[in-house]
Amino acid sequence: MSNIVIIGGSDAGISAALRIRELNPEIIPTMIVADSFPNFSICGLPYYISKEVTCWENLAHRTRQDIENAGINLLLEHTAQSIHPERKQVNVVDKSGAIKAVDYDKLIVGTGAISLKPKIIGIDFPGVFFLRWMPDCFKVDEFLNKQSPKTAVIIGAGYIGMEMAESLTKRGLKVNVVESADSVMPSVDVDFGIKIREMLTQNGITVNNNIAIESIDKIGDQLIVKGTNNYEMATDMVLVAVGSVPNTTLGQSIGIDTGIKGAFKVNIKMETNIPDVYAAGDCVETWHRILKSYTYLPLGTIAHKQGRVAGENAIGGNKEFAGTLGTQSVKIFDKVVARTGLNENEANKAGFQPVSVDFETWDHKVYFPPAEKIYIRVTADQKSKKILGAQILGTYKTEVSKRIDIFAAAIFHELTVKEFSDYDLSYTPPLSSPWDPVQMAVQSLERKL
Repeated sequence: MSNIVIIGGSDAGISAALRIRELNPEIIPTMIVADSFPNFSICGLPYYISKEVTCWENLAHRTRQDIENAGINLLLEHTAQSIHPERKQVNVVDKSGAIKAVDYDKLIVGTGAISLKPKIIGIDFPGVFFLRWMPDCFKVDEFLNKQSPKTAVIIGAGYIGMEMAESLTKRGLKVNVVESADSVMPSVDVDFGIKIREMLTQNGITVNNNIAIESIDKIGDQLIVKGTNNYEMATDMVLVAVGSVPNTTLGQSIGIDTGIKGAFKVNIKMETNIPDVYAAGDCVETWHRILKSYTYLPLGTIAHKQGRVAGENAIGGNKEFAGTLGTQSVKIFDKVVARTGLNENEANKAGFQPVSVDFETWDHKVYFPPAEKIYIRVTADQKSKKILGAQILGTYKTEVSKRIDIFAAAIFHELTVKEFSDYDLSYTPPLSSPWDPVQMAVQSLERKL
């Protein structure tokens, strides 16, 4: 009977373990978890800080008992210290410092990523926080409860930065967001970024673009944040949210090849160059379905899929990871912004001949109140007429995330703009129109093409 060991208990690790149990209930995989929070929703951290999620335990997708009842052997608060491929062992150390060897037949490495720590003078001062794991969340919440800060500076205006801008505002803080790019949420086109910035401003958040933070000083209880273009702001706390880097030190020690941003190189079966060692999740490169090349895109949805593939193949399967489109969505106050595929700039860089259209309409029949405006940008290739990407911005509950999923499905199957109108989508006046807004947008692009 195969002995499967998984390092990491987040999205990739738990997905691999569960897939193994589904396919072969006789195998009991061992999951090594460095902390005591297996299978927690890291994406939900901002909502615990905002207190929309009132109890941190609710962030657990599954409790420890649930996981063990599913037939998974959990080693909590055990850190994988070294891997020995020649004798197929992982040395782990527990919280008491005791070291023991764990044997494996197949090993799955899901060590994830760590917060990117930019070279900013003073970044280690008390009151400067990162947010990626449960202990980070507890530190931020404890500071808010005990110190009662009135102001915060958020460095970085990506997804976490946007969610935490809302979260800290709901906790009563005056928030200042600083971003080095031209607009907030650099992963969407600038026009969308401008709309998001306007919405942030309407909710009392100050936004500063084209500023790179250089230093943080501490004067009394205040942190003084300084950056380019003479930026200077006194604040009670700082949150650094400038992205993440793959956590690959352990794997590199046994010679696993690395590539983009130091992420593990894997094939579409999630195999590394080391025999019987797989890797998945935020620590690996990701195959991009449109670009036909690897990229680094640490997303929970991708990690779950890759973990499932790794788990299946570790017990003798032949599953392939189908690739990512970079589909993402985020709620910011009463708005949702989502994207999938390539935006026009990315498509140009990839060698396509992109053509885009901006389309604005109501989310459903306007005679059924309350109808809300929804903004859609669709990009297609001039030559092939295939849809390359889409971005949507609309009010919460206008089904922005589900509508972006329609585009994701179309791009996954390489639909042309003409074929998109053939989709048989549902309709009732309170929810949509006979032609859904996504189809109306694509029809507008078809006319332009």
